[in-house]
Amino acid sequence: MTTTSKFLHICLGSLLAVAATTASARADDTSYVLVTPSRIGVNKFLGLGKTGIEKAAEAQGAKARIFEGTDPSTRRQNVQAAIDMGAPIVTVMGFEFGDIIADLAPENPETKFVIIDTCIPEAPENVYCAVFREQEIAYLAGAEAALTSQSKTVAVIGALDIPFLHRYTDSYELGAKAANPDINVLPTAWIGGDNPFQDPVRAQTQAVLQLSNGADRIYAVAAGSNGGVFKAVAEKPGAMAIGLDVNQCGDAPGAILDSTLKRVDVVLPATIDGILKGTARPVESFGLAEGGLELVAMSEDLAASGCMIAKAPDVIGKLTEIQAKIVSGAITVPDPMAQ
Repeated sequence: MTTTSKFLHICLGSLLAVAATTASARADDTSYVLVTPSRIGVNKFLGLGKTGIEKAAEAQGAKARIFEGTDPSTRRQNVQAAIDMGAPIVTVMGFEFGDIIADLAPENPETKFVIIDTCIPEAPENVYCAVFREQEIAYLAGAEAALTSQSKTVAVIGALDIPFLHRYTDSYELGAKAANPDINVLPTAWIGGDNPFQDPVRAQTQAVLQLSNGADRIYAVAAGSNGGVFKAVAEKPGAMAIGLDVNQCGDAPGAILDSTLKRVDVVLPATIDGILKGTARPVESFGLAEGGLELVAMSEDLAASGCMIAKAPDVIGKLTEIQAKIVSGAITVPDPMAQ
């Protein structure tokens, strides 16, 4: 090899080494970003999102970054900041980001956006929605209420009479009557008012009325208003509530039968994995079969959950059978929003 050839060979080797080092550094700097609508704090639902983005990043050797919003302005700023830092995947949680993603996604086609728990109309190709089949878990909750009720009367309290929440309220009634045809399901009580998702006082009033009408099991479908339902059942001997989206059994020890869970910590990593593999669809629906929904009663954390259903293994056995039938298709829970 001539002196010139050796020189070129050394230079080429150096360039390749630099390129490899640079590529490695870029890989190490890759961040998956989660943008939340509010501070995570003690919000267990947003906490599941944090766990989910951390799992997804770890699986890909990337970093997880969490940008916590406080209002519409900071939410948009945080999404834009994630785009500007070159994050290949930006995940947001909740309907609050609908307009933001609709505006920013078309302008940033190289960024993949994931919206958890909702979707936007005519979403751009770089937007992926991960939603839930809430009717499946609500059906199970209804069966659980009917199978454990001593008064043979159960109820459900929703935040607002909108089509989406009928996935919970209507399906709860179906599940209850399927488990016990003789069960009395009171008409759904709606909280309403100016802030139905954050009004525990109005929720408590509705719960007291349902309890006075004989209900001893109440499914609380009212987000931040649920605390009012829990307070009412805690003051009524023998009454218990079923919580929503996260394990709420610790919110009123001894007064919460169970909680229906949205496993964002499962759904988010699965969605990101699908995007990276090129198999993700624009809208992915997660139910019992995919592990996106779960009763605490059937979770690995039941023993330490604080949920009173842990004392009824026979009921858990029946619920397990019902869930298996939903997963297999032997039981089809209709979607009220599709009718």
